[in-house]
Amino acid sequence: MSVLFVAMPFTNLKLRFEDQNLVEVDFDVEMPADSEPDDALMCLAREQLKTYAVTASHSLDLPLAPGGTEYQQRVWTLLRQIPAGSVRTYGDIAAELHSSPRAVGNACRANPIPLFIPCHRVVAKAGMGGFAGKTAGPVLSLKETLLRHEGVEIPIINPK
Repeated sequence: MSVLFVAMPFTNLKLRFEDQNLVEVDFDVEMPADSEPDDALMCLAREQLKTYAVTASHSLDLPLAPGGTEYQQRVWTLLRQIPAGSVRTYGDIAAELHSSPRAVGNACRANPIPLFIPCHRVVAKAGMGGFAGKTAGPVLSLKETLLRHEGVEIPIINPK
C-alpha cells in the first residue's frame, strides 16, 4: 500500500493506493514534513486535486477500488455521475435505485473515497444533510465549503 498526503486550501488529504487504484481518502489529516509521490498514479492524483482546488469543474478521474457491498457500489456509481456544481437528494438517488433515502445516506457515510466519489453532492430534501456520518461540526462545514467551491448556492433550497 502506498500513501500520499496532499495539502488543499480547504483540508489536508491522505490518499491510500493499492494495486494501482485509489482505495481510501481521509480528510483533515496532519501533514508529514515530506510527501512526494513515488509513482505516476500518485503524481496524477496530486495534479488532479491541485487543479480541482483552482477549477472546481475539473473532474477527478482515477482508477478507484472502493471496498463495499453491491448496493454501496451502485450508489457510488450514481454519485460519480453528479457533475460539480450540481446536487441530488438522497431521495432522488433512492428512487432511481428503488431503495430508501436512509439506505443511500448509509452508503454515502460508508464511502471510502470522498471527493473522487462525490458524496458531498448529495443533500437532504430540506437542506445539507450529513457528511462522513456527521450532521454538524467541522466535517459538515467542509461539505459546505466544497459545495460553495463548486458553485452551489448555500443554503440549499429545492436541490436539483
